Amino acid sequence: AATSSSSSTNNGVHEVFLSFRGEDTRKTFTSHLHAAFKRFEIRTYIDYNLERGDEISGTLLRAIEDAKLSVIVFSKNFASSRWCLEEVKKIIDCKKTRGQMVLPIFYDVEPSIVRYQTGSFATAFARHEERFRDSDRPNKKIQKWRDALAEAATFSGWDCSVDRLESEIVEEIAMDVLNKLNRVYVGDLDKEIARYDQLAKHQMQYFQGSPHPLHYQNYKDSLNRIRKLQMERHQRL
Repeated sequence: AATSSSSSTNNGVHEVFLSFRGEDTRKTFTSHLHAAFKRFEIRTYIDYNLERGDEISGTLLRAIEDAKLSVIVFSKNFASSRWCLEEVKKIIDCKKTRGQMVLPIFYDVEPSIVRYQTGSFATAFARHEERFRDSDRPNKKIQKWRDALAEAATFSGWDCSVDRLESEIVEEIAMDVLNKLNRVYVGDLDKEIARYDQLAKHQMQYFQGSPHPLHYQNYKDSLNRIRKLQMERHQRL
């Protein structure tokens, strides 16, 4: 079975659903993107399960419905997975019925190939059509997949084919998602404030044990740094 995007966040609450073709990007781009989401404290539903049937699970359908935003990582072999195509179809349905935001990412594939189903996508659909040739439902099902891909590819997203470091693109995508969720990340400042707070406590203890103007000045410098960081945190919020 193909891999795409059901391990949820620990508390079962997520903001983002991440859809991807596992064999293409699970160990590369998608893992880096998911790591960036975690650094930015973006609660993400991602499925690393490898065993799949032909039909998308009810749990996964609910996960898509519950998300505020779906990120679709289109890759060269994305359309070869019926599971991935079903995810995209469900995501587009949720955009129409629930106002869900959709962010397409084009990794190692041109947006036009996804939109018009040419190249590797044309090959994949030819195989789907052959597989459903003797079925009574091929045309309708396949056409819904095609329509969903075409619509998803028209949304404003990210083209990763540009000549830039992948690490930079991943960070910018994570920030873009954070902005679309109308959230501000202050985790980095909180960590730095905690670090300086601990340092100030040690400096005060050192000053008390060995009174010296320089030791006290170091303590005051740490307090000033904490105040500046707190102000920056307040400005972000």
